Amino acid sequence: MRGGVIRFSEMEQVIFGQAAADAVKAEAQRLDKQKVFLLVGKTMNDTTDEVDRVAAALGDRYAGRFAGIPPHTPRDKVVEAANAARAAGADLLVTFGGGSVTDAGKVMQVCLEHGVTDMAELDDYCIGTTDDGKVTMPDLRPATVRQITVPTTLSGGEFNPLGGCTDPRIKVKQGYRHPSLVPQSVILDPAPTVHTPEWVWLSTGIRAVDHAVEAICSPQTNAYCDGASLHALRLLSSGLARVKADPTDMEGRLECLQGTWLSMTAVTAGVPMGASHAIGHILGGTCDVPHGYTSCIMLPTVLRWNAEEDAHRERQKIIAEALGQPGAAAGDVLHELIDGLGLPRSLSAVGVGPDQFDVVAKNSLHDRWLHTNPRKVNGLDDVMTLLNMAA
Repeated sequence: MRGGVIRFSEMEQVIFGQAAADAVKAEAQRLDKQKVFLLVGKTMNDTTDEVDRVAAALGDRYAGRFAGIPPHTPRDKVVEAANAARAAGADLLVTFGGGSVTDAGKVMQVCLEHGVTDMAELDDYCIGTTDDGKVTMPDLRPATVRQITVPTTLSGGEFNPLGGCTDPRIKVKQGYRHPSLVPQSVILDPAPTVHTPEWVWLSTGIRAVDHAVEAICSPQTNAYCDGASLHALRLLSSGLARVKADPTDMEGRLECLQGTWLSMTAVTAGVPMGASHAIGHILGGTCDVPHGYTSCIMLPTVLRWNAEEDAHRERQKIIAEALGQPGAAAGDVLHELIDGLGLPRSLSAVGVGPDQFDVVAKNSLHDRWLHTNPRKVNGLDDVMTLLNMAA
């Protein structure tokens, strides 16, 4: 008989279908916070009035904002934002934007708690992984300045106590983890997401699909996580198609947001991901490929590679069924879904060529999820095989 433990996060609540400005104001009041600092996406800040609405709703509780965290959350910008929040006397962070903004809020909490004022000081607080999969986890203190978040993409990091941040000196994305880094609350408002570029919305939706698929395939999954992951696939496949057909479809957008929430259940509970996520982290941090695109390219490839071993085909059957194609190969079903959304399907399509494969493969060995793929990845040769399959 299999046993296990379901680990719950320190998130307090998820608010959905309410206006972001009203929900942020209510949360600041509920948490009795007086200095609320906003960390926001630059496009959302500069081209819409959404952020100004939040600031106006906060009134005297509004302490300032930082706009402009680049993709993949570079350390130097995160530290700059943390220094601004510290100078403002922030007692609560509100992140309003995509996954890079959400991750920045998590690492800002580390900076504020540990007095980090220069990006080199973050060396002491990131997760380390050797090339044979041994992981070292720094002993972080609980964050005293916490975060709430309004996501405008579907990457799902807002439900996870793990934050990713790229060290620009070595072009490697690294992880920071503590239970207190998960937002205290998440606000799912579909209305601001109409400003998210279509390719970002759809591709990060496939990132959420990747969470659900790799969770279902993990040997460490369980019935609780399977239930959430399977329904996530149903909501995401439906919602993404609806928004592709009609970008003003708010119910479709909310389906996507809720599907993303469910897709993170297994990750939050401690189920490890696999090679699609691991290689995707490196393609992002090392080659500047958007993370949604990395899942579009690597997920079907990894599924096909895993399915070369009979033991991994049974779990993939339920993925195809949840996506409405029982009996089909899961890798093929995912390929059709992604292709139908007009998203890239190869590394060459996102500007990654064979001359970069060696560094990507070597860096992937230091991602802990490469070593939890359901089919064992035996070093550089296997990673190179996957990259060549995705070329």
